[in-house]
Amino acid sequence: MYLSYMKKPVSIFRVIFVLMSVCALQTASAQSSVSGLIKSGPEDAQKLAEAYLNPLFKGFGIGLNSGWNYTANAKSTGRFEFRISGTMAFIPDADKSFNVSKLGLSNSLQLVNSENYIAPTAAGSKNPGPAMKVLDDDGNEMETFNLPKGANFNFVPAAQLQGTIGLPRGIDLTLRGMPQVNMGDDAGRLSMIGGGIKVELLPLITGSTLSKVLPFDLAAAFGYTQLNYELGLDVQPPAGAIHDSSDGKNEDFSNQKIDAKLSAISTELILSKKLAFFTPFVSAGYNSSNTTAVLKGNYPIAAKLENGTTYYTIFSDPVNIDKKDINGFRGNAGFQLNLAAFRLFAAYSLGEYNAVNAGIGIGVGK
Repeated sequence: MYLSYMKKPVSIFRVIFVLMSVCALQTASAQSSVSGLIKSGPEDAQKLAEAYLNPLFKGFGIGLNSGWNYTANAKSTGRFEFRISGTMAFIPDADKSFNVSKLGLSNSLQLVNSENYIAPTAAGSKNPGPAMKVLDDDGNEMETFNLPKGANFNFVPAAQLQGTIGLPRGIDLTLRGMPQVNMGDDAGRLSMIGGGIKVELLPLITGSTLSKVLPFDLAAAFGYTQLNYELGLDVQPPAGAIHDSSDGKNEDFSNQKIDAKLSAISTELILSKKLAFFTPFVSAGYNSSNTTAVLKGNYPIAAKLENGTTYYTIFSDPVNIDKKDINGFRGNAGFQLNLAAFRLFAAYSLGEYNAVNAGIGIGVGK
């Protein structure tokens, strides 16, 4: 089974590459090259998609978990702050390629040269991946193609826009988000929502009086972010093809779309020391992220060629990715500068992917 006739590439790749364009990465050439990954049917397409996009899934997970806190101090009751920051998650060399022979692909999709099995991920080399051949049920070769090249980038960017307000008893409440943005018929719709809480621990442990004379501040924090993406599609059968009605599906292709969700959870323990307008901090915690992406609707997929006539079958919701991307400990070190109503901050993170985060803010009060 293969999809070489489709008018538009149909896969989770469109999700990630649109998100990257929002972050100002130029990946149009990579986007146009990934259509080859869907030529052998849904199961192989999903395995190849997960392997190819692995560094992007992880990079966005790191980005969504960044920028929550730069000090253990909670804001005073009723005081507020708005800020915007950006993150660069650095991709290690190990995630710039993958081994095709270890993906467990079906017998319908095989390497042309079994010794050429290393393919670039989206972040990898701009050289085309290894050649693949598509076979029918009888083992006849129907087509060959190369796995897509990478875009040769070293980091994944992400942005955070959020507001924080101080609550009683040394508690911060932070909300981050972006209303749904319609980026056009070919780019889809994007939205983000999230929330976090930070609690100063020393007043709870030692009492408010003693906590003020200790040479540091300590807090625990939690944050959750969810990025949603949706894109309508229009994939029709090839001209002159006949539907093999034995699949029992109706020929309604109006419900096609990509529906994707990237969610991230961060917990951390923060230690900081305020020195006039300069506050250095360190933190350690656990962060995780998960990507779900579904190709919804009915899709015509060429299944056989008989006497010069192409027959297609219809697959419903053919791709469903549910992948844990980041799941481990993370350490951070950085600082915050308070310049009257303005804030400047930066941090460096150590984890599965190292990252740097920096931004600016404006606020009222401590």
